[in-house]
Amino acid sequence: MYPVLLAGVVSVAVVTIGAGWEPGLPSMLFLLGVVVYLGVLERVIPYERAWHPRGREWRWYGVYFVVTGVGGSLAQGAVSGVVGMVAAPEPVWPLGVEIPLAVLAGALASYGVHRLGHTNAWLWRLHGVHHVPEKVNVANNGVNHVLDVAFSQGATQLALACAGFSQDSVFAAGLFVVAQGYFVHANIDVRLGWLNHIVSGPEQHRLHHSTDLAEAGHYAVDLSVLDHVFGSFTWKPGRRPEAVGLHDPASFPPTGAVGATLAHPWRRRAGR
Repeated sequence: MYPVLLAGVVSVAVVTIGAGWEPGLPSMLFLLGVVVYLGVLERVIPYERAWHPRGREWRWYGVYFVVTGVGGSLAQGAVSGVVGMVAAPEPVWPLGVEIPLAVLAGALASYGVHRLGHTNAWLWRLHGVHHVPEKVNVANNGVNHVLDVAFSQGATQLALACAGFSQDSVFAAGLFVVAQGYFVHANIDVRLGWLNHIVSGPEQHRLHHSTDLAEAGHYAVDLSVLDHVFGSFTWKPGRRPEAVGLHDPASFPPTGAVGATLAHPWRRRAGR
């Protein structure tokens, strides 16, 4: 199933760039395709049936998907304007060289931003929202604070643009990021074997959501080799989290309290 996901990334990038299309619509259609594909696999080969969303959870996840999507799009509009000004309009190197380098650079920037979200007290007030659910699946990948989405997406794309990557490379790398973001959260019984040491997968990211902080490393959502480099790799074959969610559940409002969750960073001190 993973090669199919990567084939989708490559196909959409090749067709969109080759046809000279604006990336907005292809990106949205690709996102929907990834969600549907992984959502079907969650039902066919689930990792944990108890992690399937229940009725009211679907409503909550839908609200978060819309709120963070709208807020992220507004923020992304401003970021795209800056990217358009600082990113090279045409590739400096052949795209076959530039895109892999952009993926690597983007993964490095994403790792840094994600780790900051766990180690900086105020950024944790934003990012901790994502760790409230006590299950990991495609649907609750969208449970985020709108400012966390804007910060993480904006910082990564600006880093790529300022590094001199072209708009086409930033777009292609973004497709890979979207695919990986949903893939690692998928509640599917899939094992990558030795590839776990190179690319991030669900086996590792479930540990990232573990309530046991000793095993909750894996800040890389794209390339797990970065967890090896920076000492946050904890996965080994057969290792499974006992429970996922917050180490201190009382430190954040429940996921269903959307208003309280969005206001939480300014209301009281968040826990670990």
